[in-house]
Parts: sequence; C-alpha cells; structure tokens
Amino acid sequence: MKTAKDPFGVVRRLDTVDGKVSFYSLRAFEEKAGLPVSNLPKSLLVLLEAALRHLDGYTVSEKEVLALAGWASSPPGSMEVPFMPARVVLQDFTGVPAVVDLAAMREACIRLEGDPERINPLVPCDFVVDHSLQVDFYASPDALRKNLDMEFLRNHERYAFLKWGQKAFRNFRVVPPGTGIVHQVNLEYLSPVVQKKEGTVYPDSLVGTDSHTTMINGIGVAGWGVGGIEAEAVMLGQPINMQLPQVTGVRLDGKLPNGTTATDLVLRITEMLRQIGVVNDFVEFFGSGLDSLSLPDRATVANMAPEFGATMAFFPVDGKTLDYLRLTGRENACDLVERYCKEQGLWRDEGSVPAFSRILSLDLQSIEPCLAGPKRPQDRLSLSVAPLEWRNGADDAESQEMVSEGGCFSEQQKINISSGPLNSSASLLPGAVVIAAITSCTNTSNPSVMIAAGLLARAARERGITVKPWVKTSLAPGSRVVTDYLDRSGLSDDLDALGFATVGYGCTTCIGNSGPLPEAVSAAIESENIQVCAVLSGNRNFEGRIHPQVRASYLASPPLVVAYAIAGTMSIDMTRDPVAFDREGAPVYLRDLWPGDEEIRRLAEEYVSAEMFSRRYSDVFTGTEQWNAIEIPEGDLYAWEAASTYIRKPPFLEQVTLVADPPAKIENARCLAFFGDSVTTDHISPAGAIKPSQPAGLYLASLGVRREEFNSFGSRRGNHEVMVRGTFGNIRVRNRLAGGTEGGFTLHFSQDTADGELMTIYEAAMLYKAARVPLVVIAGKDYGMGSSRDWAAKGCLLLGVRAVIACSFERIHRSNLIGMGILPLEFIEGESAYTNRLTGREYFTISMTDTLVPGCRLDVRAIDPQTGSEKMFSVRCRIDTPVEADCYMNGGILPSVLRKIAGRQ
Repeated sequence: MKTAKDPFGVVRRLDTVDGKVSFYSLRAFEEKAGLPVSNLPKSLLVLLEAALRHLDGYTVSEKEVLALAGWASSPPGSMEVPFMPARVVLQDFTGVPAVVDLAAMREACIRLEGDPERINPLVPCDFVVDHSLQVDFYASPDALRKNLDMEFLRNHERYAFLKWGQKAFRNFRVVPPGTGIVHQVNLEYLSPVVQKKEGTVYPDSLVGTDSHTTMINGIGVAGWGVGGIEAEAVMLGQPINMQLPQVTGVRLDGKLPNGTTATDLVLRITEMLRQIGVVNDFVEFFGSGLDSLSLPDRATVANMAPEFGATMAFFPVDGKTLDYLRLTGRENACDLVERYCKEQGLWRDEGSVPAFSRILSLDLQSIEPCLAGPKRPQDRLSLSVAPLEWRNGADDAESQEMVSEGGCFSEQQKINISSGPLNSSASLLPGAVVIAAITSCTNTSNPSVMIAAGLLARAARERGITVKPWVKTSLAPGSRVVTDYLDRSGLSDDLDALGFATVGYGCTTCIGNSGPLPEAVSAAIESENIQVCAVLSGNRNFEGRIHPQVRASYLASPPLVVAYAIAGTMSIDMTRDPVAFDREGAPVYLRDLWPGDEEIRRLAEEYVSAEMFSRRYSDVFTGTEQWNAIEIPEGDLYAWEAASTYIRKPPFLEQVTLVADPPAKIENARCLAFFGDSVTTDHISPAGAIKPSQPAGLYLASLGVRREEFNSFGSRRGNHEVMVRGTFGNIRVRNRLAGGTEGGFTLHFSQDTADGELMTIYEAAMLYKAARVPLVVIAGKDYGMGSSRDWAAKGCLLLGVRAVIACSFERIHRSNLIGMGILPLEFIEGESAYTNRLTGREYFTISMTDTLVPGCRLDVRAIDPQTGSEKMFSVRCRIDTPVEADCYMNGGILPSVLRKIAGRQ
C-alpha cells in the first residue's frame, strides 16, 4: 500500500533472528517500475535504496528515483541525483575546520534571527583524531609514550575545542587521540554494514572528510571522501548532489602468486586504472578472483580509489564480509547483513555480471612485488627497474654517477654521520633511504602484510642484520589491535630490534608527519644537496609531502619497507643484489628473508582473534589519561579567544545576509599563479611544518609564538590567519609566472612594475586585495588531485581568487572550489594556456550574467597591458548541476545552508 513515506508502496517485512524489520524492497520496486533494477551494479543499488527511502518530492523526487533505476539507458552525467548518506566520519585535520564552521554558523544564525539549535548534526557523526601525531621519537621502547605526550602538548587547545564540540553538538562522537586511524576504526568497528533505525533496516553508507574514506568500500559499504564544507551540509541534513556516474566493472581472475601482497595488487590496479581513466567513476569489482582475496586485501584496494581517480572502489557483500564481521567481534550483525543483502540483491552473485558501463580485466596471477614512485602513486616500478628509474630521475649528475655503481653502499665515505638509534658512523650517499615507515591504514589494517613485515624482521635479526644508521624507522598502526597480535606472536620484539618500534596510532608519515630527520642526516643533506629517498607503506608520495628534504618517495608493502631499511638505499636491485651481509660476512638476499605465504596464514589464524577487537573497541570513546584531563568551556556557543593561535572565528559568514547578492563580476583580474599539470592539493593547501621564514611563520612569531611551538599547518587549520598565509606555500610548488621558482612565489604587477616584482604569493595577494584587484589561477590537467583538503579552496578564497582556469579538475577539489564560491573553468578540449598563448601577465575579464547555466561556455578576454594586444578564448563552466549553480550564486555552501536554516522560521 502506498503511503506518504512510501509513494511506490515497496516497504516490506523481513524476518531476522531478532524479529521482523521493515525495509524498502528493491525487488518490489522493480516489479512496480518495470525497470531492470536487478541488473544494476551493486554500488548503484545502494544509491537507489537511499533515494527510495528519502523520497519526499523535495529532497528526492520521483523523477530522480526513476533516473537511478533507469541508469543503464541514461548516459553518464545526463542528470543529477541526490544521495543522503547514513552517517559522516571526520578526521581532525579536515574535521576541526568543519566544527569551527559549525560553531561560527550558530553565531551567524543568531545574527540573522534564526534558531541556532538548528545548527546541529542531523545524521550520526564520528570524529577520529588521527592526523596530529608526529614522529618525533622513534626506535625506542618509550617512543609511543613520548610522541603521545608531545601530541597533547602541541594540540591541547584544539583538543579542548573538540571536547567542547562533543558536548555542544548532538549526534557527534569523538574517538580520542592514541586510538587509531579513522578508516581503520571505521572498517573494524564503526560500520555495521546494514543499519537499523526505528525498526527499518537499510545499507550503511557515508561520506568522510578524507579522500580515503573509500576504504569502507572493501566491506560492501558505499562511501567516499568529500570536502569538509560538503560534509557540513550533509551533517545539517542536505543531500550530496551528484551526476549519474559511469560504473566501471573490474573483473578479477585467479589468485595472487606466492610472495606477493595486497599492496602489490593495489599499486598495479592504480597504475592500470590511471592509464585507462576512471576519474569520477564508480569502480566495482567482480569475478572469481574475489574468492581468494581476504576482506583486508579488498580494503587495501578500496583505500586507494582516490589514487586511481575513482569516486568508489566497491566490493559487494559476500561470505568474506561475514568472515570479517566475525573476526572483528561483530558476529551479532551477520544474520541481518546476510538476510538483508540477499533479499535486496546486494549479495555478490558469482553467476551474474551487472550491466556495467564497461568491463576491464586483471589476472591476479600477473601481480609481482613492486614499488610506486618517486612522486606519484600510479608510477609503479618492478623491483628490478627501481634502481634504474632512480638513476634516471636523480636531479644531478653526481647522484647518477654514485647510483650507477649499484650494489650495497661502498666503503668509500662521502660524508661521515653519527645518528639514529644505533649511534654508529656511516656515509650518506645519493639514493640513501632516510625514512622507512610502516604507516597508513592502507596496509596496517591488513594482518597478512603486518605479519609479513614482522617475519622479515625476525629473519634478519636471526642473521645479525639490522637497518642502516641513517634510516629513520617507524611503525604507526591504524589500530591498537595490530599491537596486540604482533605482541602475542612475538613479532613486536623482532620489529623493535630493527628500529620499528611503535611510535603511535595515527597517520604519521603518510600525511607528512614524519617529524625531523636526525640532525646529522639533515645537515648532510643540506650541505651537500644529497638526493635522498623515503619508503613507506602509505598511499601517497607526492613531491614534498613526506618530508621537505626528501625528493623521492616510494610506496611499498610493509615487508618491503623493512627490506629497504636494511639495504638503506634505492640504488640496488632487490631481485639480484644482496640487501645486506650477515654476521659471518655472507651476502643475504631478499629471497632469503622473505616469509612464506603459509607461515603468514598460520600466524594470522593463530594470533588474530575476535576477542582482541571486542576488547580494544569496548572503550574506543574513552581516551587516554591526557584526554580525560582536558578541561572544556561550557555553553552551546563557543567562547572564542582573541589571543588563540589555533582556533579563530572564521570570516566566511561575517557579511552574509538573508538575501544573496549576485557574485561580483570578474573584470581586469590578475593571475596570481600559473601552474602546469598535476598540481595537487598538497601543493595548494598548507601542510607539514611551518618554516620561520614563511609568511605563516613570521605571523606566529609576531604573536610571540616560539619557533619550537609553531607545530604543523595541519594542527592550525582552525586558524584562518595561519592557513591563508600558507596557501600555495609548498616548498615544491612551481609557479611559472615566477619563472618556475619553487616555494610559493609569484610576480606582483602594478602600475609601477610592468615587469613584475618577485614576492611570496601571500604578499602579492594582499597587495592585490588592497587595490581591489580580483585574481585568477591558471593550471593544466588534473588540478587539485590528492587529498580532500578544504583549505585548498578556503585559502584561495581568502587570497582573493575568484576563478581557476584549468585543463581539468579532480572531483573533490572542483566541488570544494564551488563550495567556497570560486568559479572552476575548463579550457575547451584540445586547448590550454599554451595553445591560447597565455603568459599570466595579462588582465583577464570573464563574461558572466546574473544567472549561471550549468556546463555553459563563457568567454574570456585577456589583454596584454604592455602591448595592448587582446586574446579571446572560451572556457567551459565546471559548475555541473543546478544545485551547484545555486551554491555558487549564494557565495558557497556555508552561506547557502545558513540562509536556508535561518530563513526557515
């Protein structure tokens, strides 16, 4: 029977061990709509179910439901559809600014005579503090305690603010520091796979303020990363509006060969899908090869969906999902998950292939041990090719000559150092591995690769082999359970002996929180300009991300991280050269140390138990002694401290009125920065350590903050004054307007400086702002690839950037630009800044009206101020949907949502 909440009359009852529950039946809808719903990819079925459940004629219309159901006959991008996720997850780097914005929205709502109580999360939100841990101490038994103490010392004010938010906002839980990484906690604990609310069951789904939210796709849950500003809108009851996606099916056949890992698999998939092009696609895996992949293997692949450009990397629910739920202490969920998913057609059916947009195939037997680097995750290298690629990529002739010698480091000393936990002298040569980090939920969530790393360390220890003294080693699991099974198996002792002591539970090196190198190593690199490397079990290795002194970074499985720490160099062929010499002086090869698959499986079955997960997650919201000792301010409105250098009231809503004015015209704008291809959010958004010589460092120093208390940009994301000064300040960003100079510089043009004056981007932007000159950024392909960093858009807005003209945009960053009221424009296909002979020295005027049609073409006039010559070219407006157009016309998501809430009396 049709009802107001069930217009199609598809609500049915399902028997479970806990009694009957209601659900929105996709089978019943298929019969009533007469559309081939059962042939849809499983990932789309999750969106369709959510649309049916939220169908109200306002948030979701019948037309949109039918568009999803008829996806197979609709071209990708032909229509936008809303998605209402079941929940939101946040991490602290992107999450703190989101909570700061919500606190500011409450005040703005009062100013607009609205009800501030409406500024409250309407869906469950889990905030996991995992991004603030830095590796200051390592290779010692007390490294974990010391790093945690330093974390609380640096971030006390931020953490007090988060504790206030946990108390002030409903539906908002905080997983305190020292617990784990958001995606691993989400996978191991937060997700029930099937949700139950008020007697109705439905698929779990989410968005997260981190691009690697896709890790949850490995357990059959739909979810992906969004910017914090989009997440805030979802938290306040707004849908995610997205175009109908293309769904690429990837058939996996066979099984991984002995000696290979899920890391090797995901690096091959990343390489393959980047070459083919799956940006904005849903990627869904199927085929008999899934039977041989454990759920942690699948989660490793799903984690890196952003690296191959996909919105999701979805693995449907099957028996492996149930096995994992039992292993992680959630056996009570298994009956509902199995019954519901089978009834809804969400269960993986080996005998059928959904109607994908296209199908790609990969034979798992073809996977080989590999790395990816030195600057991009998609640049996969077999172990035998890695030293050759390093030599070819070395920045100077001396590095290439030294690397070409091959083999282990020679006895010939270049620079004497005495550093590291071993306190021994050695020589630092080009190609030296100075950071070896077992890090990131990508791999620490997978017991097989963690046990493999421990077994390799054990084999090395038994032969008297250790790591080179210049290597900074670290182990940062994404869950305390990892420590439990490594301790129980005795492998912690072996890893500790090689310097891989646990440094904490957080993202650390993967996000650039690798901490300082030993002073002697750092000085040697600086004095001789030595090209050094990092090897990490992370998911990103963009230039300048891992450490400012490290030019080349390689992604690898945890056991390979240990192997490269032993070798101490990228210059050897791991398949042919010895990685070390044992205590007898005999050469030891990687094959001598590498553990067998059967031994890894045996230890995993013996030492990884459901009891560990149940015990560790029973107090996941409790926190440490340091956390519980933090005093918090009272009240539903946050008491902003004028002297704070961490949490400042943001300026984004100060001028917002109930009725929006049309965006100001972009006339006679100047180019602030002129970039090439693959400019990442790491290049744009402030990240890593704050240097005293940077505008942000000078600002903090002017407030009396001591250099040792600067902390990182990530920890100060709640202070817009710091963040705007660091935007485009990455030490490796190259602005072609400034002649390719590295480090966030540009040319400022004025009436008195026709040739331009070289200065920092922040300084130039402030001069332009004082003169009321609008700004544009010009870029090449894949602008904004990388993490979903809000400040890559927020910082641009505060600098005065009104539009970005690029050859193409990465999905999340394009959305974030719109969310901050910045216009994303694309050169017409086949055109670029170069085909249009742009130099960045021109005045730019963009033709616009008071209304904006999604996807329309706009004309741009560029005038050379010296010659007066004029260039005209067209661009495509990358505001793709009516909702995005409305958002832009309102000045961004925050003003748009605020007006809706404050105006709804």
